[in-house]
Amino acid sequence: MASVTSSRTPATAASAPGRDRWTVVLCWITVLLEGYDLVVLGAIIPTLLKTHHLGMTAGDATTVATLSLVGVAIGAVCVGPLADRLGRRKLLIGSVVVFSLFTILVPLAGSVAMFAALRLIAGLGLGACMPVSLTMMAEHMPADRRARASTLTMTGYHTGAVVTSLLALKVTDDWEVLFYLLGVVGFVVAAVQWFKLPESQAFVRARENQDRRVPFTELLKPAYLRAGIGIWVASFMGLLLVYGLNTWLPKLMNDAGYPVPTAVTQLLVLNVGGVVGLVLGGWVADRRGIKITTLGWFAVSVAMLACLSVKMDSDLLLNAVVFLTGVFVFSAQVLVYAYVTSYYPASVRGTALGSASGIGRLGSIVGPSITGALVASGVGHPWGFYFFAAVAVLGFLAVLTLPRPAPEEVTPGV
Repeated sequence: MASVTSSRTPATAASAPGRDRWTVVLCWITVLLEGYDLVVLGAIIPTLLKTHHLGMTAGDATTVATLSLVGVAIGAVCVGPLADRLGRRKLLIGSVVVFSLFTILVPLAGSVAMFAALRLIAGLGLGACMPVSLTMMAEHMPADRRARASTLTMTGYHTGAVVTSLLALKVTDDWEVLFYLLGVVGFVVAAVQWFKLPESQAFVRARENQDRRVPFTELLKPAYLRAGIGIWVASFMGLLLVYGLNTWLPKLMNDAGYPVPTAVTQLLVLNVGGVVGLVLGGWVADRRGIKITTLGWFAVSVAMLACLSVKMDSDLLLNAVVFLTGVFVFSAQVLVYAYVTSYYPASVRGTALGSASGIGRLGSIVGPSITGALVASGVGHPWGFYFFAAVAVLGFLAVLTLPRPAPEEVTPGV
């Protein structure tokens, strides 16, 4: 035990409440940085194209955005086994350092290819941050508060997105400032994590029990396979909805006949609803059960998305429907993560959450692509919303297949 505590003396010296407080704050800030980063490229693409930065075309911008998401997906899948083997704390700090370093280098890129490569590598570090943060938050909370741990952590993502949007309006053509600021803040956060972030006690106990080597294939064993398939499908569908809506909602609304200001405002209303839904969803799930709450959230999402296919003459009614769509769609995805943290034991939890996040990220690439194709073919409205409603149905069916046993009732390696 001495060898375990000696590697984290600064963090261990704190009292238990102090350790929990630092874990909550630092994990939330890390997720905020991810929300900031994943929105920053979309915020500056119009400026990059207007100024022809590095000769960038719309096709180049699409490639850069896609590679960024690919890097995030790879990072999310790969970090799980490493976090279960090396520890949550080291992996989180290392991931923050990687994405901070390569984010600072982005404005210095001398070609579009280099710009894309730096975004890809930064994505590798970025993709690792969310699953590790969610794992650490869940493991620092009692079992009956793990859903709230996941949903409250994810409010940081939307906060980061709002911060990026506001800063982008201020800096206008000086887009490089957005990357330099993110990189510097990331290094500061990593430094604070080094001194203040404790290792997860659940991981320490698992390591003491010699449960250290946890390959991805552990999730394919009979004890976990049924849950794994349901989680992967639900996560894929959930992130497809999140990214598809965030990318195309203004355009779909404009195609429906709403004026541009109204269409753009709906994106803000959607994300405000997302924050409310995250807080509400975690609270309900901890009281009523994560599986039944997630089923309800996906079911209401189906209804709300279908309603958006209908043109509404009342702005109040439209705002209410979009707000409720954000409440249920965005938190349905995060409740899937909450299920993972509650279902799997500590020895495999990081691997399971990383796989759920990584496979889900594929949905974040597919969603905007399919919706964009519908928009390009002239049927974005109403078929874009029909498509989203169908995806929510598939998410509901995937959650329906998930087993109910508590984590302690599952025997690893069976």
